[in-house]
Amino acid sequence: QVQLVESGGGLVQPGGSLKLSCAASGRTFNNLSMGWFRQAPGKEHDFVTAISWSGRSTYYADSVKGRFTISRDNAKNMVYLQMNSLKPEDTAVYYCVGANRYLAGRHANEYDYWGQGTQVTVSS
Repeated sequence: QVQLVESGGGLVQPGGSLKLSCAASGRTFNNLSMGWFRQAPGKEHDFVTAISWSGRSTYYADSVKGRFTISRDNAKNMVYLQMNSLKPEDTAVYYCVGANRYLAGRHANEYDYWGQGTQVTVSS
């Protein structure tokens, strides 16, 4: 079993930046593909980004490409999401996710582990 704990959410003005962190424990982190989803009020979970277990492969939703960056530190069992040029439509609960494969896809059901989520609010 894997436990994922997110941190770093909060309130930020449009155009601002925020960095989310996700701490993983309970299983060999190096064998997990990791990612981030988000859920706005009244909507389903939307894919944001994913990273392979080596960190060499990443991909992003079109809505965040060029603004968000995912990274991982396998020595520390950590995953990060750097979010720049934030927009009000980025407001959501952000979830750290993990999958028992090299690189998982864009569908929520591909991921085996989910954190509790952290709220990100972009507003002036």
